[in-house]
Amino acid sequence: MSFYTDVLMKDPRFNSTNTINDVSLLEPGTRAAVAAIIADAKAMGHDLRVGETYRSQARQHQVFMAGASHLSKVGCHGYGIAADLQLFEGGQYVKDGGKYNFLLALCKKHGMVSGIDWGHTGKHNSQPDAGHVQRVPIWRQPALFSRSWYPPTTYDPWQDVQGHG
Repeated sequence: MSFYTDVLMKDPRFNSTNTINDVSLLEPGTRAAVAAIIADAKAMGHDLRVGETYRSQARQHQVFMAGASHLSKVGCHGYGIAADLQLFEGGQYVKDGGKYNFLLALCKKHGMVSGIDWGHTGKHNSQPDAGHVQRVPIWRQPALFSRSWYPPTTYDPWQDVQGHG
């Protein structure tokens, strides 16, 4: 059993087309990491907020059709292990992805992967998603999406990447 089957699949919003920013729909390890990232960002003087947590397949289709995602099928958001964080300056949402670079270090510190580099430190990313954070490296996604693997609460993608080579 996993958070996906025990919580998400049973939630009445499982097929919702609404934007959901409820942190209770983040797997506990992911929820704790997101909270820690937001707290550290605040200590650094950044106003970081949760924009979206869980995303259904129906919502993913809407996002894809609007051109806001390259994924037609739901990604890590649909498994409770990803969130979109939004930076605010002077009360205004910041769209400039370059202003999110502080997230790289915070993600690594708290066992998350940033959509800025998708865990490929030092490499150019042709599809950055500056505010996106997730708790699995790209190479683990096929097992997650096939439901043959789900990260335990104590999972650290950076330790896994080191072990994977």
